[in-house]
This record gives sequence, C-alpha cells and structure tokens, in this order.
Amino acid sequence: MENQVYDGKIEYIQIIDENGNADPALFPKDLSDEKIVEMYKMMLFARALDAKAMSLQRQGRAVTYAPLLGEEATQIGSAMAMGEKDIFVPSFRQHGVFLARKVPLELMFIGWRGFEDGAKVPKSVNGTPVIVPVSTQVPHAAGIAFAQRYRNTGAAVVAYVGDGGTSEGDFYEALNFAGVWKLPFVLIIENNQWAISVPRSKQTAAGTLAQKAMAAGIGAVQVDGNDVVAVYQATKEAIAAKLPFVIECVTYRMSLHTTADDPTKYRNDAEVEAWKPKDPISRIRAYLTRKGLWNEDKEAQAAEEQAKEIDLAVEKAEQFKPDPRSIFEHIYSYMPDVLGEELDEAETAGWWQGGD
Repeated sequence: MENQVYDGKIEYIQIIDENGNADPALFPKDLSDEKIVEMYKMMLFARALDAKAMSLQRQGRAVTYAPLLGEEATQIGSAMAMGEKDIFVPSFRQHGVFLARKVPLELMFIGWRGFEDGAKVPKSVNGTPVIVPVSTQVPHAAGIAFAQRYRNTGAAVVAYVGDGGTSEGDFYEALNFAGVWKLPFVLIIENNQWAISVPRSKQTAAGTLAQKAMAAGIGAVQVDGNDVVAVYQATKEAIAAKLPFVIECVTYRMSLHTTADDPTKYRNDAEVEAWKPKDPISRIRAYLTRKGLWNEDKEAQAAEEQAKEIDLAVEKAEQFKPDPRSIFEHIYSYMPDVLGEELDEAETAGWWQGGD
C-alpha cells in the first residue's frame, strides 16, 4: 500500500514590483500613505547610516563593519511591522532594524568604534545586542519566545538569520523547539544570496530556504525581500497569529560581507549589475512619486535632516570615553581579591589617564 502522507508548498509574494507598480489585490488595506512614506524615509536613513559607517571604517574611525546596502526593505519592512512590546533578535547586519526600533544612533557608532558599551540595547527598545556567531541567536530567540508565552505578555519575538545560518544546527533546533511549543516566534531569513564567499546554490540543495520550516511543522512563505510592503505585510500577519512562522526574504547583498572582505575575488560584476534594477529604494520611490506623495524637494530635505542627525551621533560617539574599570568588573560574578588589588594599583598609577 502506498499513500501520500504529506504535501507541502511555499508561496511567493510580491506586492510592489521593480518598476514601482502595486498589486491592488494584495496591497494591505490598513497601510496608509503616511506609513509608506515613513517606511521609505527610514530606508533612506538606513542607507545613509550605512554609507557613513563605511566611510568612518575606511578612515580608521570605526572597526570592521558589515554593510546592509540592498537589504533595506527586508529590515525596515519587518521592523516597522512590529509592535512596541515585540522583541527583536538580530544577527550582525541588521542596522536598519536597530534604527527603526529607535536604538539611539550614538550607541551604534560607539559599538562600531569597538566599545562594548555600544552593545547595551536600552530596555525600552525590547531587543538583544548584535550577535556575530552564525545562527547562535536563533535558539536564544526561541527561548525568549517561550518566556513570552509562559508569562502571557502578548509579545512576539522576531529574529533574523542569514541564508548561511539556515544550514546550522542551531537553526533547526530552534525551529523544532518553536514548533513543538507553538511559540510566538517569527524568523526572518535574510537571504542575500551569499554566506560570505559561499553562494546560496552551493550552501543548500533546498529549493527554497522557507521550506526548511516544514520539517518542524511550521508555516512559511517566501517574499520579495526588496519589496518593503510585502515584507511588512508578511511580518505583520505572522506576528498577529502568535504562532511560529518563517519568512524568507529574497534580497541581495550589494556590498561587501564586511569591510574585511573583497567580493570581487568570488563573484562577478554581471551578477551584481543584474540586481541593481531590483533596488528596494528606487522601486518604492517610483511608487510614491507616481502617487504624488514624494518629490525631489522632499528627498533633499530628508537627506539633509538625516545627515545632520547622523553627524551629531558620530560627534557624540567620538566624545565617548569608556570606563576602563569594566576590564576588571565584568570578568567574574564577583571580583577576586587579586583582581581587586590590580584595580587599586591601576587607579593609583592612573595608567588610563596617561600615567606611568
């Protein structure tokens, strides 16, 4: 006897195409013009922030940096779909999420200067710090979602992972846990086609990354990750369901993996050029312009205001002076006598104030 015991499918969603044309049948009815303009301005802000951070790193005023160029729609669309109580769990490239969730700009620049103080996400923001080890944040996110369910807070957890992270054991273990416990857990796969120098085609044989959720009994969808409205809508619906869900956002890493990387060594220019017409910012600009909601004057005004805000944040960050006592105070749960003696000696010598 043979019977089909499972049949799954993954749907693909795009609401605004590369030319800025919207599908009225799929367009969210509760998404106002004002909200779309806000999302667009936030995408511009994320790109300006990215350019500034890149410039500072090249000047030696920031440490290694992971650019987000080309991925603004995935980050801003998902972040702006979250409610105030919802919690975000990023990896290492979600600067747009931090921005949209109102993490103070100067904190980001302090972190990019290499100081751990910049990793202190304010409690009011409801998020965790940057996580660099690939996919290790996904089980953390599932655990946080379990806590929300247990405490009946009504909050959902939105976590982010790259395409390479979906091949890690942590990814599968977290999905299995979330599926068993039916957690309010939304996982955004930021599929930018490259896991450092490994292309998506060599990293997994799965037809989609979204379908990996099926084995854990979790719903999933693939969306155009360069369509901010599609990302927003998919995330909003997933959060509202209060159940685990995976959203694969198909986008592209237009820039470097990090500033320590040279992508010309492993990918050709033709591939990058083919993605340029799909740019997430130009398509939403075309949509807004066609509707009379945006023009060059508004663009210039937004750019000027955002540049001033970024420059002020950089100024504050470069005035920041870390407390060297943290070298001693955050090693153990309590300070051993020998470490206390070293701290006393350091303070007496004034070595971080320029003493001998």
